[in-house]
Amino acid sequence: MAWRGREALDTGSPQQRAVLAALLLRGGHTATVGELVDGLWGAGPPATALNALRTYAFRLRRSFGTEGAGVLVSDAGGYAIRTGPAGPGPFGPGPAGSGPVGSGPVGSGPVGSGPVVELDLDRARSLAEEGHRARRSGNPVRARDLVAEALAVWRGESLAGLPGPYAETQRTRLEEWRLSLIETRLDLDLEVGSHAEAVSELTALTAAHPLRERLRELLMLALYRNGRQAEALAVYADTRRLLADELGVGPRPELSALQQRILDADPRLVTAAGPARKATGFRERSVRPAQLPADTAHFTGRTAHVTEIRDLLAAGPGRSPVVPAVTGTGGVGKTTLAVHAAHSVRHHFPDGQLYADLQGTGPEPAEPEAVLGWFLRALGVAGDAVPDGVQERSALFRSTLDGRRVLALLDNARDAAQVRPLLPGTGGCAVLVTSRHRMTGLAGAHIVDLDVMDPGEGLALFTRIVGAERVEAERDAAMDVVAACGFLPLAIRIAASRLAARRTW
Repeated sequence: MAWRGREALDTGSPQQRAVLAALLLRGGHTATVGELVDGLWGAGPPATALNALRTYAFRLRRSFGTEGAGVLVSDAGGYAIRTGPAGPGPFGPGPAGSGPVGSGPVGSGPVGSGPVVELDLDRARSLAEEGHRARRSGNPVRARDLVAEALAVWRGESLAGLPGPYAETQRTRLEEWRLSLIETRLDLDLEVGSHAEAVSELTALTAAHPLRERLRELLMLALYRNGRQAEALAVYADTRRLLADELGVGPRPELSALQQRILDADPRLVTAAGPARKATGFRERSVRPAQLPADTAHFTGRTAHVTEIRDLLAAGPGRSPVVPAVTGTGGVGKTTLAVHAAHSVRHHFPDGQLYADLQGTGPEPAEPEAVLGWFLRALGVAGDAVPDGVQERSALFRSTLDGRRVLALLDNARDAAQVRPLLPGTGGCAVLVTSRHRMTGLAGAHIVDLDVMDPGEGLALFTRIVGAERVEAERDAAMDVVAACGFLPLAIRIAASRLAARRTW
């Protein structure tokens, strides 16, 4: 939107607004006709492109009115728009958030001897820079308020609905900057002690941007400072698995270092502005762990598999623990299925739920001795009472679980030998295992083979994330995307999430 004071201006068709945006985002510099043609139509412009540009420029000048006629000027074989801070006069900034950062250009205002345009983008930059200065000067509260004010300038997607490769490139750039500002503001939230409020927002953001490691790092820190150490470690495990499956890489060093500091209960992770509790409070004994990762949004299909696992886990105590073992290739959705099924039966295990990523596909699988140490401390065993040695810890683990109803989810197991020491000794408990290898050597294991989704399930998952209206409008193209993902749920979810974040694609 463009505004003159409080009056909304008619900026014309999407193509005309795309030209206006291209000129506004050049900061007053001239854009040649060739650059504008390439930015609007790409490699295949129509024969009428030059005439269309002249028409758009004429109509834009007319929409600005007589007082703003000098805003859009012809210069050196191209066009330019004079931008700068708005002052008092007939052309003032429009309502906050209506500019190109939110949904299009803002109106103009005279400075000095001529009319000049003010952008919401410039306002957001100014606020963000002031916020960074406040942080450097040791005022995080002021810095957070300024960065939050900069983010408030946005109203929906940047350059929404504008066609052409230039608008798409700028849309991506502005979205990346917005996400960076959100990360800065959330970092400041944690710095001033707003940990609880940050958790829910970070959980939603990591779901929307699963490969953005900085968001996951902040989520781990927020959970830890809320006394949710196990969930913070589960976020790291999820991140490591996702990066390995999707990109074939491990977490960045900062994320791995944070995981180790959480394991070590580093007191420096607890800020002075945080909850009024000692750093050692994060090592308080727990007798009812709740370590399951969050259930996946948009879980779709797999009805028969969910029912099979749920029936096994909810069957009630027997003489030996129940051990469903989900097996399948990478990215097929083993963890997603296991977490969903585990959540559906958690009420059958009132004494708690344990979780560990055994990292069986990585170069350094988790050692059973270390996993047993985590579990024992989560179950209330004091750290100095945890013995050395896998056999001693396994025996104490079985004794601790005796008479309890606890579910353990052992994710990404390497083989049966890694799992055996982690099994309870009585039938009141259950263990749910995921692995790329069939656990045929594990006594009592019930193998659940998981394959790729069938086309209907894959399209249904894609539709739940992208939206029925968009999929129905291009159903064949949607199915082509699902098929190109090999009907693997992880690939479908990532592709659909990217599409959902780009409403003009």
